[in-house]
Amino acid sequence: MTMETAWEAGTLGSPKGPQRLLFGQMHEDAEIERTAFEGKSRVFCIASAGSTALKLAEEHEVIACDINPVQLAYAERRANGAATMTGDAEKAMSFARAFMPLIGWGPGTVRTFLMLSDTGEQMAFWREHLDTLRFRAGLDVLLSRTVLRTLYAPQFLSCLPTGFGAVIRKRLERGFANHANASNPYARALLLGESCNDRTARVRKPQFVLGDAATLLESCAARSFDGFTLSNILDGAQPSYRSRLARAVRRAATDDAIVVLRSFAEPPVQLAVNYAERDRSMLWGVVDLRSAHTF
Repeated sequence: MTMETAWEAGTLGSPKGPQRLLFGQMHEDAEIERTAFEGKSRVFCIASAGSTALKLAEEHEVIACDINPVQLAYAERRANGAATMTGDAEKAMSFARAFMPLIGWGPGTVRTFLMLSDTGEQMAFWREHLDTLRFRAGLDVLLSRTVLRTLYAPQFLSCLPTGFGAVIRKRLERGFANHANASNPYARALLLGESCNDRTARVRKPQFVLGDAATLLESCAARSFDGFTLSNILDGAQPSYRSRLARAVRRAATDDAIVVLRSFAEPPVQLAVNYAERDRSMLWGVVDLRSAHTF
């Protein structure tokens, strides 16, 4: 039977085999959610690596769910003070970073770039030292369908735009043009593999619940949540699951509830406002923030 969502397998690649830790940290800028959910009480969150859930728990009651029990257990351990681990996504990114010296990205050059705080200087440095022909060619190869198919299930690749290497280069350039590197932990995580520091003083912890988002929201009381942050769980989902999730969100939403959804896809023409350029992690094509009742 076809899975409604590829996330159900608990792997990024073949659905055969045991469920795995997919994400050791999150390349999602939780400041978007913190701003969007200001003044709200109860938030539904995809657990993933726990980063967003932990940050939101400082100000909100957070219910964090994940369909992958390995991932959920890891997020809960992090809430209890455990150190960051390396997931399959980080391993793939580390593999890509291993090619940096071959394209002329020496450690000193990258660290100098990450110390900059003026976006104009960043763009000049980017164009002169980093956005080279070797970089473009190498990224096109690494993000080609041929290479990505060896790492990711077809469902996860279906949302990716044609020429994904060129698309990611434009997203990186957009991010470096809008956000100061020196104060951007997501830039360091992306280019150096450093862990974003999520440890802050917390009065309460998220409540972690195993299950898929649509099923959990279908089972909760109506009007239960003021905010929903759904990561990119619709990347790799069947249309039937998309419809189920949308109905479940609307049912569980209070009157002024907000939903945040990310995607690696390019933004559709009907998307009125796209917050992707505000996300300091720089990778997303879509960061959709809207009323939950128009989801």
